[in-house]
Amino acid sequence: MAFSTVFAVFAATTCITAGLLLYGTARYLGDLPTLDAIKARQIGENSSVFDSRGKSLGVLANDENRQPVDSADISPWMKQGTVAIEDRRFYEHGGVDPQGIVRAMARNLAAGRIVQGGSTLTQQLISQIYIVKERTFDRKIREALLAIQLEDRFTKDEILTAYLNTVFYGNNAYGVEAAAQTYFAKRAKDLTIAQAALLSGLPQLPSQYDPYANPKAALARRAEVIAAMLDSGDITSAQAKRANAEPLVLKRGQIYGAVKESFFVRLVADELSTQPDFGVAAVRAGGLQITTTLDPRLQAAARAAMRKILPTPGDPDAVIVSIRPKTGAIVAMASTRNFSKDQFDLASQGRRQPGSTFKTITLATAIEQGIDPSATTYMSAPFSWTPDDNSPTWTVATAGGEYAGPISLENATLASDNTVYAQLAIDVGPDNIVNMARRLGVRQATLDPVPSITLGSSGVSPLEMTSVYATIANGGVYRPPTALKSVANTDGEVLFTARDRSVRVLQDGVAAEVTRILGENMHAGTGTGALLSDNRPEAGKTGTTDNHTDAWFCGFTPDLATCIWMGYPEATRPMQGVEGVGSVSGPTLPADIWHLYMDEALKNTPPHSFPPPRKPVAWRTFDSRFADRVVSSLSAPEITLKMPTGPTGTAPQTTGDLPPAPVTTAPPTTVTEPPVTSVEPATTAAVP
Repeated sequence: MAFSTVFAVFAATTCITAGLLLYGTARYLGDLPTLDAIKARQIGENSSVFDSRGKSLGVLANDENRQPVDSADISPWMKQGTVAIEDRRFYEHGGVDPQGIVRAMARNLAAGRIVQGGSTLTQQLISQIYIVKERTFDRKIREALLAIQLEDRFTKDEILTAYLNTVFYGNNAYGVEAAAQTYFAKRAKDLTIAQAALLSGLPQLPSQYDPYANPKAALARRAEVIAAMLDSGDITSAQAKRANAEPLVLKRGQIYGAVKESFFVRLVADELSTQPDFGVAAVRAGGLQITTTLDPRLQAAARAAMRKILPTPGDPDAVIVSIRPKTGAIVAMASTRNFSKDQFDLASQGRRQPGSTFKTITLATAIEQGIDPSATTYMSAPFSWTPDDNSPTWTVATAGGEYAGPISLENATLASDNTVYAQLAIDVGPDNIVNMARRLGVRQATLDPVPSITLGSSGVSPLEMTSVYATIANGGVYRPPTALKSVANTDGEVLFTARDRSVRVLQDGVAAEVTRILGENMHAGTGTGALLSDNRPEAGKTGTTDNHTDAWFCGFTPDLATCIWMGYPEATRPMQGVEGVGSVSGPTLPADIWHLYMDEALKNTPPHSFPPPRKPVAWRTFDSRFADRVVSSLSAPEITLKMPTGPTGTAPQTTGDLPPAPVTTAPPTTVTEPPVTSVEPATTAAVP
């Protein structure tokens, strides 16, 4: 009896004191906050990503998984459970509840721990939206005053709905919809009494009551919420009994965390974040509906082709990147790597030596300078070069020691002859090759302007190499590779659509001549293994690095450009004895993957021809510094030449929107060549 009297006096005193504090603060403090004066904290909503056909790829990873829903999309059990355990007099008070404070204190004292908070739901919502949480007396007063203002402006259901869409439920879930998906893989409107009770009990101590980490504590807390709902008259005794008996069955939903095509989705987020009207915060927490360029059929075809050629665990990894030349749209970007185990994206982040696929860039550089591939002859023989007395010697050979002697540049391309391209790189100038690579699409990788760049000495990504080949396929018009098709907000308003950012970087006659030679390569060169089944117009080039550590095939039709890379990402490990192939090179397994994928990808696309150039190349007289090089016997020892410095060519004519191509001389300074040799099997059909 004495305890009851003391407690009653304490409760009355608390209520009077709270009222006086609010009144006094409102009367005498001059810097009181108002809802209009305080900027609300941005409450983010996860952005969703879709493929080109509208199928969900998941949501972008965000610090807060949040998916706001309307009041009608929230289970009534969730509303009742939240009010019962957090703020029983929610529908009676005006934002601040002195009686609720006293009742919470009593329950916490009786339980010996915190089982109920003293702040109203309105106050808690204020602290979530408007005020940074600080446990100070001044903050509590401000919170209370703002809660009163909020109650005057909005209905109870609006306030409760806002609270349920805002509060933290643990496991990165903010808001009831994210919580329902995180713990039960269902919509918030479909929650049962037991499920709603479990979620309603989480906000007080989400880590302690985490059902994944502490199922016993979570069930005990659920029982407290069910008891509160029974006590409030929200449920019957029979319902409470059934809810308490319901086992804790958790199911983590796939909407948050599990993302299809994770590497591609990350590329999407990175690209959109660089757009001037967006940013990281808007992309990941702006509730955006992002439609991408990814074609699900082509993505599936890419994975199927890699699985068929590389079916055995422990096989090298492979990457496929596929781009529409006319738009720059990335329609497929697949890897054999598992995102959950290794989040390094081989397609866009990997930097591997491209081998002879880089010779295409050197060929384009030569043709732009007016060098006629069919009329220009080099000596195919062991080659060594010393720029000056202070420089180390660069030695170049071909695989197997097979050489053709005097050979046209065109046939040397079909044979992928390293010694010829080493001489050509010195003739046209490494700086010009780097310039050409930048124009065609290698925009991120570091490129060293040394002659060995023609053999792929600088690491590049498969995405960059695909962009290079797409630019050539598009007649010399570069379109930045893009993963974005359109972006809309939650109301369906379109905020962004892919726009044409094309620029001519290469005369169409140059692109046409490169395409012609690479087309021959598919029929009589190193690319024969990739030849498509329907004999449509196509072009391509193989690439293999020293010791068979990287193998490539890059090729295109007028409709699709695709690059394949194979290798061991963790090290420069030779690919020996893979799927019955003694030494993997570009013409072997990569060509097989390219053939399988492109056959499937283009099966519904009618064949198209490459358009004739509007500005054919004007060939010029070309004097190679190696024109007088004589090798008496192809089996003779290598010949070391000390080459004089001097001009390597003349700047090509430029017209219209074609940017000038600066021509530099071969550097007379010390040149240190990376230890790289492009390796391609000898192809007898390529050399007459």
